[in-house]
Amino acid sequence: MKITIIAGARPNFMKIAPIIHAIQIAKDAGKNIDYRLVHTGQHYDKAMSDTFFEELNIPHPDVNLECGGGTQAEQTASILIAFEKELKNNPTDIVLVVGDVTSTMACSIVAKKMNTKVAHVEAGIRSFDLSMPEEINRMVTDSITDYFFTTSDFANKNLKSAGVLDENIFFVGNVMIDTLLKNMDRLKKPLVFDSLNLKEKSYFVLTLHRPANVDEASKLQLLLKEIVNNTNGLPIIFPIHPRTRNILNDLGISLDNLEIVEPLGYLEFNYLVKNAKAVITDSGGITEETTVMGVPCLTLRDNTERPETISLGTNELVGTDPKKIKPVLDLLWRGEWKKGTIPPYWDGQSANRIIDALITLGL
Repeated sequence: MKITIIAGARPNFMKIAPIIHAIQIAKDAGKNIDYRLVHTGQHYDKAMSDTFFEELNIPHPDVNLECGGGTQAEQTASILIAFEKELKNNPTDIVLVVGDVTSTMACSIVAKKMNTKVAHVEAGIRSFDLSMPEEINRMVTDSITDYFFTTSDFANKNLKSAGVLDENIFFVGNVMIDTLLKNMDRLKKPLVFDSLNLKEKSYFVLTLHRPANVDEASKLQLLLKEIVNNTNGLPIIFPIHPRTRNILNDLGISLDNLEIVEPLGYLEFNYLVKNAKAVITDSGGITEETTVMGVPCLTLRDNTERPETISLGTNELVGTDPKKIKPVLDLLWRGEWKKGTIPPYWDGQSANRIIDALITLGL
């Protein structure tokens, strides 16, 4: 069995890494299985150097389609054209896509039009917010997928309500957690930890990147002031996106205890998260990692595609209204934050379950 694996952005590589490791284990055990790794080049990331691949033991792509840049439509079209040529030159038994980036949707469309099976890892995730491009990607991909590998019972229910047959749904857990658990004892203390004299459980980590939070300067300013005013003077470490930094520079504001730092690598960032008092974020993936590490997490969004991090984990959905931040942080200061549990199958074995299922299917 030949599997073509698609990655379009740096987080995708962290998701496919354990899958490739599981393929190699199966291959070494004598199973008839192999893969080809296709990077669409959707996101150009200067941090994806040789060090990145070596540090996380992630294989280099067999090909980079170099489809970065442009509008949503231009990028989708570029990937469609490039991946069609790639798949014609390198036929496969199944195309495996992960997550919800544009590459996931575009490569799924190409595969199905070329009569090739599609497997979607992280299938069934829904925010039910059609203003999010990722939600469109999820819906389109799942509408043409053959085999659905899910992270939670919420995802299973979403797929079943859409008419997906039980026999095509495989509840395997979370491959991103496979990567986290594999690297937990390798987390690396960043330089800022000592230079800012940080102490365990005595600082916050902040990440903001969604347009609803950062594009409007006055809204961003209100959010930051509300966070600073309600974190009891503890340092707030803010690894900042360059675009957000430019907005802050234009505002010309300086807030006590808000420590703006450069973006960090995976091992360094998760070291900060693991040792933080709490994390304040508008990311989805970070809410999964905080749940596994038992770190309180406040999500500055009005919806989430990962409700298990709230119902089972350590995450709370705060919303985007700055006034809602204080009441939730008050819970933390009163020692009333929920303990949280780890969702089923978030145990570091998800990739093995995926490969076992594909081998059993005998594609």
